[in-house]
Amino acid sequence: MKQLLDFLPLVIFFAVYKFFDIYIASGALIAATALQLIVTYALYKKLEKMHLITFAMVTVFGTLTLVFHDDSFIKWKVTIIYSLFAIALGVSQLLNKSILKSMLGKEMQVEDKIWARVTWYWVFFFASCGLVNIYVAFSLPLETWVNFKVFGLTALTLINTVLTVFYLYKHLPEDQRKELK
Repeated sequence: MKQLLDFLPLVIFFAVYKFFDIYIASGALIAATALQLIVTYALYKKLEKMHLITFAMVTVFGTLTLVFHDDSFIKWKVTIIYSLFAIALGVSQLLNKSILKSMLGKEMQVEDKIWARVTWYWVFFFASCGLVNIYVAFSLPLETWVNFKVFGLTALTLINTVLTVFYLYKHLPEDQRKELK
């Protein structure tokens, strides 16, 4: 259910864009992200920082898109969010307080050097996605960017998440691997 809620704003953005335009879709994205927060809080009685940051970014850049009637703002939002993720992960690793380890370390107990590799991999991944987004957003047609944002970046993130889990699993102590089977 929680994963479905995470994709709800993206699905609504895509559907509204296909039937209307980027401006109405940007407004729908703001509303859907607000709805996501409300439903998440009602179900789980807490909100993750990532959801709050995403909502703030969607609201700011979506509103700028609507007010100035310029789709550049909503296009930049993707790169800025990915950049913030990359920076947060990189800084946390440099401070030896890996965000990924703090989120997953109880379930998957691997050596710190493995967490460092995974963290730097995700820093590279998010930075790369942000740069590719700039290229697609400002060099290709709007339709291509929307499809890339909704399907390309989502698929890449899911694939990289699965690969990360397999990599972490491979480095788990034998006794913990047996528990997970």
